[in-house]
Amino acid sequence: MTVSSEKFRLAAADYALLGVDVEAALNTLAGIPISIHCWQGDDVIGFDGAGAVSGGIQATGNYPGRARNFAQLKQDIETALHLLPGKHRLNLHASYAVFEPGQKVDRDQLKPEHFQPWIAFAKENGLALDFNPTLFGHPLAEAATLSSEDEAIRQFWIRHCQTCIKIAEAFADQLEDTSLVNIWIPDGLKDIPADRTSPRARLKASLDQILALDYDRSKVKIAVESKVFGIGIESYTVGSHEFYMNYAAQNQLLCLLDSGHYHPTEMISDKISSMLLFSDELALHISRPVRWDSDHVVLYDDETRQIAQEIIRNDVRRIRIATDYFDASINRIAAWAIGVRSVRKALLNALLMPQATLAELQRQRRFTELMALQEQLKMAPLGAVWETFCQRQGVPGEQEWLRVVQDYERRVLAKREEEEQG
Repeated sequence: MTVSSEKFRLAAADYALLGVDVEAALNTLAGIPISIHCWQGDDVIGFDGAGAVSGGIQATGNYPGRARNFAQLKQDIETALHLLPGKHRLNLHASYAVFEPGQKVDRDQLKPEHFQPWIAFAKENGLALDFNPTLFGHPLAEAATLSSEDEAIRQFWIRHCQTCIKIAEAFADQLEDTSLVNIWIPDGLKDIPADRTSPRARLKASLDQILALDYDRSKVKIAVESKVFGIGIESYTVGSHEFYMNYAAQNQLLCLLDSGHYHPTEMISDKISSMLLFSDELALHISRPVRWDSDHVVLYDDETRQIAQEIIRNDVRRIRIATDYFDASINRIAAWAIGVRSVRKALLNALLMPQATLAELQRQRRFTELMALQEQLKMAPLGAVWETFCQRQGVPGEQEWLRVVQDYERRVLAKREEEEQG
């Protein structure tokens, strides 16, 4: 089913009355890159033998059809890409290295050659690659990583992060686009700490060593990501927001804000404008927190819309957008589709807002009119514009994409599960 040109014309006319150019909005939307996280496809398990996720994070559910190797994950990502309008990147974790038989190495010995299949995949699909050191799901990550009391453990993870930076440099060289390397660690304590300073001092020293590596800053952007807590580290997280915000500012790195990594009443939509007053660039992981859990599939909800509005208001070119969630209780391709499409819809909604008019009403303190217009915009004909965008991008609309996923589940995922069990 396709939206009629008449519906789109009427929608565009409605927006024009508000001073919004729909065609300009669609052109901008098509060029905004969203970096899609590979780890939704296999519940964050990876290919290097971890077997299960650890480090204060957990994927719940056992929906059939999980990708178990590179070929399967690649197939699933390609299927998802055909459901997603707009420009995209692919966000990889280091645990997704592809090894030839008998050639597996530990994480501190990874090289670009272990990701050459991903580079080829990116070229085939017109993608750039972002990268994440994997400091969880490993025997040396059971207690702490970059803040560990054990010097040998710290050095192992320092080497791992450095080799990840060189791998990202290879991504940039071969794909002719910058690569973002995002460092997140699960270090923390379950109960009240006696010493908060020493672990953070060790983390700072480790990061300083990582950054001593000679790398091309024009090709590789490094970000640091905080988290308020995780399973088993409820009382103290070494890499807090305040720690990383200051470290990023001091070292000219990107501070990465994950929308699920703060207290329930903290919203990253309120942080974006402040951060960009002091930083040239900012990185985002868009997720959806539900109580304590940070990684539910993104929806077209209030906070996602507010995040998108702040992205557009503060110059989208300064913000690197990625998704980050993992739900093992539903079809994983559908999870990608729902989450990434929701982010794209929120960006469209923001682009279709008369931002200058809204800002002027606030400046003049005409708050009654501001509230009335904001409420009016909630009923604007966004759906017809979104459907037209999907059509122009050659992807299924809202009433069609799920049927594609269900057909793929019957043809591929169900057989995959049968083969695994038989």
